[in-house]
Amino acid sequence: MENDIFFMNEAIKEAYKALEINEVPIGAVIVHNGEIIGRGYNRRNSEKNPLYHAEIIAINEAAKAIGDWRIENCTIYVTIEPCPMCAGAIVQARIPRVVFGARNRKAGCCGSVVNILQQDGLNHRAEITEGVLKDKCSALMSEFFKRFRKQSE
Repeated sequence: MENDIFFMNEAIKEAYKALEINEVPIGAVIVHNGEIIGRGYNRRNSEKNPLYHAEIIAINEAAKAIGDWRIENCTIYVTIEPCPMCAGAIVQARIPRVVFGARNRKAGCCGSVVNILQQDGLNHRAEITEGVLKDKCSALMSEFFKRFRKQSE
């Protein structure tokens, strides 16, 4: 659990980068043998690209670091429960463990809406650990949406 807290704090640092550029503050890191090999934060709006989610960016970096599309023997830490696209990418990348902070009740695919990571019939399943630094991760999202509503007034 101590390692989970350390690496979730690293994911939170990534989420703050998104917050600084007015993106939804979601951050992700991928860890292999105790070392971060992929980092990402949301950049959909700034890149004008729906694929620029934190998890996708981190997976891309990790694949380059490993030199393979299979990102086995790794853990991905994400501040918010992955969406359908990101959960699918995690399955495709064969990442065996997912740790997330707060649930995403509207689009989460690690148990909130559906559970793609443990779906019967798929050839890969991932272990899920949820709630690591949940309050800190939720507070970031609340801060973002408070700012967003204020700017919209």
